[in-house]
Amino acid sequence: MKSEFALAFNEVLEEKQLPRETIMNALETAMIAAYRKTVGASNAQVVKVEIDMDKDKGGVKIFAEKEVADSIIDARTEVLLEDARAVDPNAQLGDLVMIESTPEDFGRIAASTARQAIQQKIRDAEKNQQFEFFSRQVGEIISGVLQAVNKAQATIGLDLKAEGTMLRKDMIPGERFRLHERIRAYVYEVKDTPKGLQILLSHTHRNYLRRLLENEVPEIYHGIVEIRSIAREPGQRAKVAVSATQMGIDPVGACVGQKGVRIQAIVNELHGEKIDVIEWKSDPAVYIEKAISPAKASGVYLNQADGENKTATVVVPEDQLSLAIGKEGQNARLAAKLTGWRIDIMSVAEAASRALLKLRTDQSLQDMAAEEAEVITRIDEILQKKEDGKTLVPEENTLMARFVDRVEKRGEADRKLEDAAELAQIRAVRETIDARAFEMPILDVPLKEHILTILQEAGMESFGDLILQTKLDADKILSLNGIGPKAMDEITALVESYQFPALETVSEPTAEGAPAEVALDAAAAGHAAPEAVEAPADAAAAEEPAAGTEEAPAAAEEPETDEKSFEELFNLESLRRDEKIRDLAAEDEGGDLKQDKKGKGKKKKGYTVEYDPEKDESIVRYKHKKDDSWDEDW
Repeated sequence: MKSEFALAFNEVLEEKQLPRETIMNALETAMIAAYRKTVGASNAQVVKVEIDMDKDKGGVKIFAEKEVADSIIDARTEVLLEDARAVDPNAQLGDLVMIESTPEDFGRIAASTARQAIQQKIRDAEKNQQFEFFSRQVGEIISGVLQAVNKAQATIGLDLKAEGTMLRKDMIPGERFRLHERIRAYVYEVKDTPKGLQILLSHTHRNYLRRLLENEVPEIYHGIVEIRSIAREPGQRAKVAVSATQMGIDPVGACVGQKGVRIQAIVNELHGEKIDVIEWKSDPAVYIEKAISPAKASGVYLNQADGENKTATVVVPEDQLSLAIGKEGQNARLAAKLTGWRIDIMSVAEAASRALLKLRTDQSLQDMAAEEAEVITRIDEILQKKEDGKTLVPEENTLMARFVDRVEKRGEADRKLEDAAELAQIRAVRETIDARAFEMPILDVPLKEHILTILQEAGMESFGDLILQTKLDADKILSLNGIGPKAMDEITALVESYQFPALETVSEPTAEGAPAEVALDAAAAGHAAPEAVEAPADAAAAEEPAAGTEEAPAAAEEPETDEKSFEELFNLESLRRDEKIRDLAAEDEGGDLKQDKKGKGKKKKGYTVEYDPEKDESIVRYKHKKDDSWDEDW
């Protein structure tokens, strides 16, 4: 039968659901603290504890390090020689020996003294376990039971006996809770504070909607449909842009589900928050047009395609204006958050009035104003009619919409031309900069450290970027916060005076020791084939050099021709080697070749090399002495 100590230990172990080593370490630390407090031992004295869980009696034993002495002055730190040798037979005077020093009635003293220390250790171990577990849950949805709610926050009981907190700002406006109901929430932060573990939950985070869609729509969970962007005003309306990663998949239909069952389940989870699911498009104009749904736009015009302040003008019919803007501008705000563009929504009449003003003031559109003179007159009449409060017919609205479309597209075309000219200028300046400058990190440039930090924060990642910006617009660098005239002078001086080391060109030698490019030029010049080179049957006498003179190289006698391919050069070189062998053999009488090692010889052949320009190849014809027939070879 196990002791009461062991049973109590196992009970704590099961109740707290903590590792056995954690509880054992907490218990040992508490026992040592209780011993020091009981006997008044110094913190410098080595004290160890032995906890017996196996024996029937069980219990705790304390061992303290004491000095061996012949007489006892302080029993807490000294022990007699005979008592020390009972533990260590080799003990001598002055040695330090671990001696059992368990006080009398230590179990009661330890229980009362160590209770608080043990509880604190257990609380710390529980907090660490909770922190590790819930840190892995950040960005996920977890469920819990509502324990308490007040004006400031709601407390939710979670796993591992942890408590989560949902602040009022993280609750959906108008949301009501009931005690002991199970709710789901998004974990967006876990903090370990001196007051305890703080797990922050939310219903208003935009990623809460993302996780709900992943849980409800299998296509999103498996990556077939991708969520591109989310814009929310919690409790009122949300817009979600989705796209398909596979052909033939309808991303919007997959999110809505059959008869809207999938999206309706999420709407119920968000307490009636309306959700617009639109298809993401790479074309900003088409994307913005879909983002302002359910309103129908008659035209979307991008005023600034690049830069941080991207602006788009959306023109809608008069009856769609309030729908496009939404209640208190909600639809326009969500569309702007979803797309990342600043969106200006105006009616066709307002857009037409602005287009007229642009034609009359912009000098670059004067030729268009002359072409549209009749239409401008008609547009003025329609706008005057609208100011008088008269109703416009559909044909007049269509005329204004087409007029606005022509003017805005002409403006877009002009801006594109300006952008193209600017890019061409940047490319031209970039070509004048050494390419090695763009490979040098900005932090390696020989300037002061604080200047380099400012330039890097401004988006200049290399020395080439700094040179390019200096040549294009140096005032932009001067306008940076922290760059004064003195620093600008240092930058300008460095850009103008910095010289990269000259590149060394080393030619790789060929097998014969000559440079590769020289050998290649010699091969091309020395082995260029003439269009027709004839070698008669009895060529030995005609080609034999005069006595007392050196034979000139064949390459010097041949005229230069166009460069041939390596295959043609190789074939012609082989022919010349054969010709040289025949020339040497022609010195024998009868024109027979010299006998080889086997005593056999071959008759000499005549040949002709001709170049066929139509087929772009050389033709070699051989002539046999016996039958005067010709063989062709390519």
